[in-house]
Amino acid sequence: AGGEETSGGGGNTGKPNYRLKFTLEGHEKAVASVKFSPCGKYLASGSADKTVMLWDAFAGEHIFKFVGHSHGVSDVAWSTKSEYICSASDDQTIRVWDVLERQCLKILTGHTSYVFNCSFNPQSNLIVSGSFDETVRIWDVKSGKCLRILPAHSDPVTAVQFNRDGTLIVTCSFDGLCRIWDTATGQCLQSLIDDDNPPVSFVTFSPNSKFILAGSLDNKLRLWNYTTGKCLKTYTGHTNQKFCIIATFAVTGSNRWVVSGSEDKCVYVWDVQTKQIVQKLEGHKDTVIGVSCHPKLSMIASCALTLDPTIRIWVGDS
Repeated sequence: AGGEETSGGGGNTGKPNYRLKFTLEGHEKAVASVKFSPCGKYLASGSADKTVMLWDAFAGEHIFKFVGHSHGVSDVAWSTKSEYICSASDDQTIRVWDVLERQCLKILTGHTSYVFNCSFNPQSNLIVSGSFDETVRIWDVKSGKCLRILPAHSDPVTAVQFNRDGTLIVTCSFDGLCRIWDTATGQCLQSLIDDDNPPVSFVTFSPNSKFILAGSLDNKLRLWNYTTGKCLKTYTGHTNQKFCIIATFAVTGSNRWVVSGSEDKCVYVWDVQTKQIVQKLEGHKDTVIGVSCHPKLSMIASCALTLDPTIRIWVGDS
């Protein structure tokens, strides 16, 4: 799958050996999303308790609680310079929060159903959002205005993300499709669909933006070359039939892992190249819905649903 992306020269050396370091308590309901800041110092989390929380990633301590959404928060995302957080909520809005000033800067309104996900572009002047109203919207951060509405899918949109340079957007939906869009024109450049057509519950670009990793409700993660439309690798062993579980890439030194939550309450780590499960992190007491990998260090944050509204930080050998 493109040597430079997935093998990092000589492939992975040994096992990642992640161990639990912190359990962060503070949210009162399911924690839907957790994200390390690009600077690596912070962690943001969004919860069904309507709040967005800011944490110190190294001390494992709570810093601040952003309050304002009137319904649960499904997703949080960081701006590139770690100055802003955007949050997507069932109250049909996206809020933009100033991390230093600790206040809400903008409320983006226009979606007609739950907003399920949000993401900044690398320049952090745009936000893309996906909703149960089946549309994808592109917003201007400064003005808070909606610049474009993409009639993206025929079912709820389950994930949205910009690529590394912001020129492309990837989206996916319960309609079974992953789609690649041109940010500037709003044109759909590519639609990917698996033969079995399972509902797609998550998608993300690989770190170099040459591939996409898609999760679907058939207990599978698939790595696609979206230019050729070919599925290159399939990762299995975890359980995902019900929830929109997040997966991500861990890149530490020359090692490349795929990391995902699971409905069996574990975090799974696969070798990108060999597709082997190299570690299973146990400890959560409910479905692990969200995972995030530290931008520089061998650290994973994970979050879980209602029976275990905690965030866990796991540290590997670096």
